[in-house]
Amino acid sequence: MRWPVLVGAVVLAACSGPPAAPDRPSPVPDPAADGVVRLLFLGNSHTAHHDVPGTVAALLRAARPGVRVVAVREPTIQHLQERATHRPTLALLASRPWDYVVLQAQDYSLSGRTRYPTDGAESLARRARRQGAHVVLFAEWARRDVDETRLILDTYGHIAAAGPACLPPVPEAFDRAAPLHLELLAPDGNHSSPAGALLASAVLAGALLHQPLADLPAVRTGVPARVQHRLRTVADAALAALPADRRCPQVSP
Repeated sequence: MRWPVLVGAVVLAACSGPPAAPDRPSPVPDPAADGVVRLLFLGNSHTAHHDVPGTVAALLRAARPGVRVVAVREPTIQHLQERATHRPTLALLASRPWDYVVLQAQDYSLSGRTRYPTDGAESLARRARRQGAHVVLFAEWARRDVDETRLILDTYGHIAAAGPACLPPVPEAFDRAAPLHLELLAPDGNHSSPAGALLASAVLAGALLHQPLADLPAVRTGVPARVQHRLRTVADAALAALPADRRCPQVSP
């Protein structure tokens, strides 16, 4: 999890052992071209809390009823700088072809006095691309009463710039939702509430679908249908404003 002051999520770290092979990606097929969308989530408690992977999968199924969605979360909770040398993570990444690998958890320093490395995140992203997956960066929301959206985006933007990776507007969507006065954060001011997890999931799903989500049927999350609609409207607006260089490859219609 993010530490109260300095740390903002988790980093994916370089692997131990022999140097990685040159970054020569396999040909990347259109996601869902075979009727299946395969997503692997590598993150920390912000991914696990209220089952973001399961909610993303439910939204994809609602939008693409003819597509089978497989969403898998590597179950450990750790900083991704450590995860990049974590054998179970690397084995799961190599275990099958993934359409999307979602990376969440990059350390950052709110004070700016500490520089946390991003080589781990870049290493895992390279591995995913070599296997033919698209890399999706799941940047977190700002904590309660902490002005850190720009810092979060700059940190993940640095990872995205190191190689092809898309960066959906999760932090911006949380900022846009502030006027709704919905409780998006848990009492700790750090993790998401059920509504916050729904908003993050809607942004991630919408980034892959390239279509509005507001009018999709409600999914089972414990969030009332009318609140889901309001949050998905916010997600749609954030995605509509997203620069082209941050957009994700689309799941086939």
